[in-house]
Amino acid sequence: MTSISPDGRGVDSALDPSPEQIRDMGARAVEWIAGYHDSIRDLPIAPRTSAAALKELLGEPLPVEGRDFADLLTAFREVVVPGSRHNGHHRFFGYVSAPGTAVAAVADFLASALNANLTAWRSAPAPAEVEHVAIDWIKEAIGCAPDAGGLFMSGGSMANLTALAAARHRHCGDAVATHGAAAHPAPLRVYASTETHHSIHKAAALLGIGRANVREIPVDARFRMDVDALVRAVEEDRAAGAEPFCVVANAGTVVTGAVDPLAEIAVVARRYGLWMHVDACYGGFARLAPSARPLFDGMAEADSIALDPHKWLYLPADCGCLIYRDPEAARPAFSLDADYTRVVQTEPAEAFAFWDYGPDLSRRFRALKVWMTLAHAGSRAVGDAIEGNLDRARHLAGLVDASADFELLAPVELSIFCFRYLPPSARAGAWSRVDEEELDRLNERIMVALQQAGSSYLSNATVNGRFALRGCVLNYRTTRRDMEILLDDVRRAAKQVTGETR
Repeated sequence: MTSISPDGRGVDSALDPSPEQIRDMGARAVEWIAGYHDSIRDLPIAPRTSAAALKELLGEPLPVEGRDFADLLTAFREVVVPGSRHNGHHRFFGYVSAPGTAVAAVADFLASALNANLTAWRSAPAPAEVEHVAIDWIKEAIGCAPDAGGLFMSGGSMANLTALAAARHRHCGDAVATHGAAAHPAPLRVYASTETHHSIHKAAALLGIGRANVREIPVDARFRMDVDALVRAVEEDRAAGAEPFCVVANAGTVVTGAVDPLAEIAVVARRYGLWMHVDACYGGFARLAPSARPLFDGMAEADSIALDPHKWLYLPADCGCLIYRDPEAARPAFSLDADYTRVVQTEPAEAFAFWDYGPDLSRRFRALKVWMTLAHAGSRAVGDAIEGNLDRARHLAGLVDASADFELLAPVELSIFCFRYLPPSARAGAWSRVDEEELDRLNERIMVALQQAGSSYLSNATVNGRFALRGCVLNYRTTRRDMEILLDDVRRAAKQVTGETR
């Protein structure tokens, strides 16, 4: 549509382009997307660039006059794309990062065009219903009861913070919400394993609970929470006058992918009246894979579950999710009346407000890409893809165990693997602490060389005090052959760093 000039004539505007201009911009963008998906395997994973070089190419004063879209798309193709790390590459194993899907990219485009603000049902009736449907599908996927509820958020860190806020309010009531943490007479305690994501400690700090009041529970040889140690910690704290109120269990730790004994932790939570929260941001959707499903027994008994659809539902960021077993138990932590948010509808479904269950007022239409991806692909295809990711990690573990120059540093529970390279001098299997420290430094140099080479990408972790080459398979494109290429790439990086000739 055209804009109207002061003299009443229609004129095209960069803010309000004509339908023809929109079609042209869309066609150019879609053409690039199709080519990118077709060629991503052939791209170097990480750029060889610097902040200074990128600033030189991109930096400029605030534009007074606009530029043609074609010029901007050229800058995107020639500067932004080559200067990006390609997380959708078949051998990008760094961190916990999904490749995204084409249908979800289109859904994000459509959601941005519609620009619905999902504060409440009245603000966006159909988008709100789409979110309810998508949440229902997620509940079914992870085995929750039909009366559970939830909402989408920016990511797992915000979901974890929100869950702890709900747990604190259930324990402390309105006094802390009104007067602050000082209104509560005793220190609060949160329990989490030593493998728990740092966002739990961050949430405790932001909520006034305090990082020091997150009591870390030791883990077993599989990096799962020691439930007996949890019970001892709770009883010690109660005897000392502290108030245990929440336990955080992991359904896929970020370092090794370990899944805590969820059913056993649920028993302890019930015994001591603790809010049980499960951080399932990485691993929760692996319940769709038959071989992993038993690991998640007990997860549905949790009071809250944090998930990241932008991980193992393969969606582009950002899209986190929080599920409440009893939404009304969480509502008092967030419900706050203001005249400008007063709901006048009387039908319960139409009076629903997302702001009653989380901290956000303005919320983008994240649900569309969840709904569209699951509706387009189906849960079977997603489950098969996850099963394939688990198989690739197990295949890598088998290759490492069968090799003379690699060592697995942790069991492969889901699709995360941690290993290290062993030079000939270390392959006898007995070396000193000094040798271990040198081995750590060697593997760090190998990781940097691997990342710079661009064929495969691993990140790092510390496992039992040792530096690990860490990878996570979270890509429906990755094959067993890619795992074999990865080890060849690591060997190549090791030769480059050590100068070995064999």
